[in-house]
Amino acid sequence: MKLQAKAIDGFLRKPDPKVRAVLLYGPDSGLVRDRAQTLGRTVVEDLADPFRVAEFHGRAIADDPAKLADEAAALSFTGGRRLIRVRDAEDNATSAFTAFLDNLPPGDSLVVVEAGDLGARSKLRLLFEGEDSAAAIPCYVEEEASLGRVIADILHGHGLTADPDALTFLAGNLVGDRMVARGEAEKLALYMGTTKRVTLEDAQACIGDSAALSMDEPVWAAAEGDFATLDRSLARLFAEGTSPVPILRGAQRHFQRLHLIGAQVAAGKSAEAAIESIRPPVFFKLKTRLVGQTRRWSPNLVRQALERLVDAEADCKRTNMPDQTICARVLFQLASLAARR
Repeated sequence: MKLQAKAIDGFLRKPDPKVRAVLLYGPDSGLVRDRAQTLGRTVVEDLADPFRVAEFHGRAIADDPAKLADEAAALSFTGGRRLIRVRDAEDNATSAFTAFLDNLPPGDSLVVVEAGDLGARSKLRLLFEGEDSAAAIPCYVEEEASLGRVIADILHGHGLTADPDALTFLAGNLVGDRMVARGEAEKLALYMGTTKRVTLEDAQACIGDSAALSMDEPVWAAAEGDFATLDRSLARLFAEGTSPVPILRGAQRHFQRLHLIGAQVAAGKSAEAAIESIRPPVFFKLKTRLVGQTRRWSPNLVRQALERLVDAEADCKRTNMPDQTICARVLFQLASLAARR
């Protein structure tokens, strides 16, 4: 079963009872994990319950397919439904899941499978999309508007409301990894204490340094021609498992912002005044750096940068080149352009 985007949230809250296995895949690994946890809690509240939850790596299922059926058929010592979680699944586990879906064990256990960015021809993805007793849910990088609603819901769960500017800032700086966004929103809720209204200043004070700079650090380094920082920050993000697509999306947003600022400067505004007017607002510690980038990047160069970034994201989806190589190559190309200025 292939779920459409508008049906995903409802399915996650109340899965179809006939579905015994769900595949979550896509470039946003944080969203994959977050949705897997949401789905798992429809079966068992405590995902660490040793009697009702079993966890496997995809490689283990591929090497011993019987494990999957055995765990799905097992009864919980304490009663209740069982949850089987399979992480880092790849196409090499397709035969194991085919055997499982062809001969579903008795009971009502649910298998939740987490995978990376599977292509349209992925055997595992095609299997889950084609079976009535299975479902495939894509997890692509969220747009800022969608993430803003998620953050608002998280804050609302803590009895908090957020000003529009605060939500805009949070969504703009946390887009790219759902789990990072959730963690930062939870941290913000603790930071607020007994205060119930989140202002822009609260959001900037709480998440400005950590979240905004972590994913964007290689982008800012590329825009300033800082090869050493670009290399170091990219290596760290890749080592942490960050997908290249959110980094490329962040770079596109950054250069779109430079394009907007450049247009206002061309119309007669100062760079400082143009930066003050854009939304989401720029974290105050970064304004001086953005002024310098505005002077470094002409409108023509910004357009070239945006074209290269869009092409790089497309290459990640339609070629067999490693995504990390594509991402690093285009950012170092932009750093070279910046260094010449």
